[in-house]
Amino acid sequence: MPTDLPADLGSLTSAEVAGRLLVVPVGSTEQHGPHLPLSTDTDIAVALASRLASGVDGVLVAPAVPYGSSGEHAGFPGTLSIGAAATELLLVELGRSAVPATVRRLLLLSAHGGNAGPVTAAVRLLRSESRDVRAWSPRWDGDAHAGRTETSVQLALDRARVRPSTVVGNTTPLAELMPALRAGGVRSVSPTGVLGDPTGASAAEGAALLDAATADLVAFLEHW
Repeated sequence: MPTDLPADLGSLTSAEVAGRLLVVPVGSTEQHGPHLPLSTDTDIAVALASRLASGVDGVLVAPAVPYGSSGEHAGFPGTLSIGAAATELLLVELGRSAVPATVRRLLLLSAHGGNAGPVTAAVRLLRSESRDVRAWSPRWDGDAHAGRTETSVQLALDRARVRPSTVVGNTTPLAELMPALRAGGVRSVSPTGVLGDPTGASAAEGAALLDAATADLVAFLEHW
């Protein structure tokens, strides 16, 4: 197979796809406070998948899944959620169509925490069907949503898409917030939709976070 083929699945012909690893970026379309775009999780998933493809031969990047399980962000304008059950079903059917008819292996790369349950369930079912499917998500340290971590990463990806803001969200540790989040969603604990403090974010910090996540992703792939 030629080594100069593009890593973008949509740019290839059917004959050029077989035998490669397909990465599906799984994101969301949901509020990220008054300063980050609704596509933040999808942007991050696509960026990490693209970084993997640029550094590892034989990796293809599928078109991103821009919707997921985002019910916790209901009530904020712009949030579009398909729910946990639909997210799981979508990923299961994608996996069934991809492996082994299209590619040997499939990686679901999710950058939205709310997708964790559906992604895990989809992978479990697909693997029970003897399909070589795995999942990976970045393990960010720091605040939970639209805070310093995600703001720094988005600044590194595209500074022009980050709006000026001095909003500090709810900085209570996520573990302490979980009962209230499960009961009433993000709005019940943060009227701005921010869980954390984005005011100290920087593109340099975001670049370092992306580099560390990429290294972790490559190591995951090497141990597959």
